[in-house]
Amino acid sequence: MRILIVEDEVRLAATLAELLHRQGYTTDICHDGLSGLDNAMGGIYDLIMLDGMLPKLDGFSLLRQLRGSGNTTPVLMLTARSEVSDRVEGLDSGADYYLTKPFEVPELLACVRLLLRRSGEARNDDAIICGDLRLEQGTFLLHCGDRSVRLSRREYDLMELLMRNYKLIVTKEQILLKVWGYDAEVEDNNAEVYISFLRRKLTHLHSTVKIRTIRMVGYCLEVAE
Repeated sequence: MRILIVEDEVRLAATLAELLHRQGYTTDICHDGLSGLDNAMGGIYDLIMLDGMLPKLDGFSLLRQLRGSGNTTPVLMLTARSEVSDRVEGLDSGADYYLTKPFEVPELLACVRLLLRRSGEARNDDAIICGDLRLEQGTFLLHCGDRSVRLSRREYDLMELLMRNYKLIVTKEQILLKVWGYDAEVEDNNAEVYISFLRRKLTHLHSTVKIRTIRMVGYCLEVAE
């Protein structure tokens, strides 16, 4: 899962990213409201963590514009503005949860899990099931029966994307955006290389789930007969 952190305090943003990485999430960081809005509008994120006080465009205005565009990505506001009127403004602007700084790490992570569950992007057992495969979010382990293999970060993100879109075509563009992000300098063959890695691991696991290539478009998962 990919989370966008919009936070102008550089050290705090880095700390949040590291904390989320340890939980198995992929993150992108923006340090001002305009770049945060630009990234958020792309629709590639499963959750947005948003500060209220930002340069160029404050978090409340960002959120109103985001919701006005029809974007429904869950938003966790994480801000030092703690007055009741601030919380009301944040929730009325479209925030799904409002958490004030300083915060406790367990509560923050609980909020993240809550919002991802609400959006249907997480499972209660922190695992994704597809055919005979089970992908564990916390350990990056891919299981098939009594066999298992540990995936790299990129492999995990790609496998998660494919499993969550079982039987649907995932385009190369979607893969590059969701797995590598907007700012990464990658080419189409990056997706092909990691698809190849995953196919080898599926063969090792003796899984009936296969990655099908849709020529000139992308890939999808299917279960072999």
